[in-house]
Amino acid sequence: MTSTAGRLAHQQKRQQGIGTKQQAVKFCNQDYESLKEQCLKNGRLFEDSSFPAESKSLGFKELGPYSPKTRGIVWKRPTELCSNPKFTDDGATRTDICQGALGDCWLLAAIASLTLDQRILSRVVPQDQSFTEDYAGIFHFQFWQFGEWVDVVIDDRLPTKDGKLSFVHSAEGSEFWSALLEKAYAKLNGCYEALSGGNTIEGFEDFTGGIAEIYSLEKAPPNLFQLIQRALSLGSLMGCSIDITNSYESEAVTSHKLVKGHAYSVTGAEEVNYRGRKVQLVRIRNPWGQLEWTGPWSDGSSEWRYISQDEKTKLNHISEDGEFWMSYLDFIRHFSRLEICNLTPDTLESDNLRHWNHYQFDGMWRVGSTAGGCRNNAATFSSNPQFAVRLEVVDDDPVDGEDGCTFLVGLMQKDGRKQRFNARSLETIGFAIYEVPDEYKGRSDVHLGPEVLLRQRHVAMSHTFVNTREVCDRFKLPPGEYVVVPSTFKAHRNGSFVLRVFSEKKAATSALEEDIDAKLDEPEITENEVDPHFRDIFKQIAGDDMEVSVFELLKILNNIVSHRADLKTDGFSLETGRLIVSLLDKDESAKLGLLEFHLLWNKIQKYLAIFKNHDNDNSGTMSSHEMRGAASEAGLQVNSFVLQAIVNRYADRNYAIDFDSFVACLIKLEMLFKMFKVLENADSGKIELDMQQWLCLAIV
Repeated sequence: MTSTAGRLAHQQKRQQGIGTKQQAVKFCNQDYESLKEQCLKNGRLFEDSSFPAESKSLGFKELGPYSPKTRGIVWKRPTELCSNPKFTDDGATRTDICQGALGDCWLLAAIASLTLDQRILSRVVPQDQSFTEDYAGIFHFQFWQFGEWVDVVIDDRLPTKDGKLSFVHSAEGSEFWSALLEKAYAKLNGCYEALSGGNTIEGFEDFTGGIAEIYSLEKAPPNLFQLIQRALSLGSLMGCSIDITNSYESEAVTSHKLVKGHAYSVTGAEEVNYRGRKVQLVRIRNPWGQLEWTGPWSDGSSEWRYISQDEKTKLNHISEDGEFWMSYLDFIRHFSRLEICNLTPDTLESDNLRHWNHYQFDGMWRVGSTAGGCRNNAATFSSNPQFAVRLEVVDDDPVDGEDGCTFLVGLMQKDGRKQRFNARSLETIGFAIYEVPDEYKGRSDVHLGPEVLLRQRHVAMSHTFVNTREVCDRFKLPPGEYVVVPSTFKAHRNGSFVLRVFSEKKAATSALEEDIDAKLDEPEITENEVDPHFRDIFKQIAGDDMEVSVFELLKILNNIVSHRADLKTDGFSLETGRLIVSLLDKDESAKLGLLEFHLLWNKIQKYLAIFKNHDNDNSGTMSSHEMRGAASEAGLQVNSFVLQAIVNRYADRNYAIDFDSFVACLIKLEMLFKMFKVLENADSGKIELDMQQWLCLAIV
């Protein structure tokens, strides 16, 4: 219950704009300015109790408390390590980032690439911090994390061994922004060890909020050069690298002076006229600022003699900062991977750049309700969350010459690094895209069932199902309306995710969810209209007072179900009996009269027919995945979030629902709908309660 309340509170904060770059979420509810002010006022240096200078902040296994790697580690502030520590010295540069005894080179490569764009870096690393002016031992950094920006506060106590920083450090040892940034990112992910192993693109995304594409250059698509040009026009960050086959090849230099296992940046892509033909060139930057490509089109190579001076000037082909040109064909021949991080409009502040249109949704897979698995799981596949994408306008100047609507879909599962504490690995995830049938187009108040999704073939899907943090693919489809169905590969796997869509043209997107509604119109009857035989039976049950107490009601209901071999049930509980009486008792006598019992009897008959209709295997129970349709048949329309609450409350350990739980659920739903409608303020869809009113209603 409290976790659900927390999730609802989080949703309300998101609706208020918290989590945007302008209003970052305060991680651990720590406010940097107020904490710093308190420390300055009290004349003490900040000590962060939420990420203490203790072994648990280092790790849990390789860097655990009993690991030899952590023996002798002492936490020290920069002021204890050198006489004149600096946050940054003449700006943040690549030489400030030297790897220590932690396998997070992927993260450091991303940081190094970001130093090439100080505007983007300054969003992550606020520059108004120092060890001199108003120094209080407290610093803060901002990261994008699963759909929202988070402000992380740390103290400046850093792990050291033999008087030197254990992890990332600057070359000269007096600059500390990179070490503090690494600590903040470790805090965000639980500990330092959680940062071990990863992909540079993960760092790109968490520093920019962008969405990543990865291309194997061995299998480069035919229009990749044009895609690079388009990405540059959209302000995307791009990195490339040469794969290594073993640790000995790391930073090995090839005969053409390219470094293996090293992160380069792609900064340009142009076509030039060379001896009567067009040649495609790519500009690469080595963050080291030296060691450049020595093959064709390198600085001073003979190829430059055969292009015009205007083109030379345009390309600015000679520089001494590690930047160089090479032909596109040599690029895909010598490099192994290209990573493109497409940025959101709020990251790109320049009006000279075209912008992607960006949409994102939070979602959950929950066993028994929305964890349907991939299409191989026909019985549950349609239970997965669903998202509509409406493509209406085709691309301008398509890179492949074909009309269509280009868009990216990225599916990212949350908190993979934090799950390492519990030895849990990432789920295998992916998605499929289907065309929306004509009868459902333009609607967001539906959830497409198996009769829709299993009847047709997908029009596109993720290139694979894989156990990585994110699966992202680029698509081009004709204008139309489509539904994206994200899933784990196997059914019945819990997880939380962010689904993002980046489109070249504006695209209407929405979650597909039924409107929560109830059709509870029931015929009113008088005592004269009650069947005489039913009246006689009721009199025998109720006695002279002609009313049935909750205890008498339970005896009747349990007697009925105990004689039915086609129903699996433990019998109606006292709680269910009281729910029924609370719903139907109109005179507040805590008993049911003739008309009230007649109404209940009709409900039970109706519910029994619905239950049997959804007991597909004749087991006497109903799969929890069937509750959405069963509730709808009973006139109670719920969405995925309500369905999840139903499953948590009424399903057994095998996610089956027996008849008494089914009746209890529908009775409870009907009661809640009626209570809400009574208290609703002028059809606003909202109610307002004070604490006493809330407690009285919740206890019912």
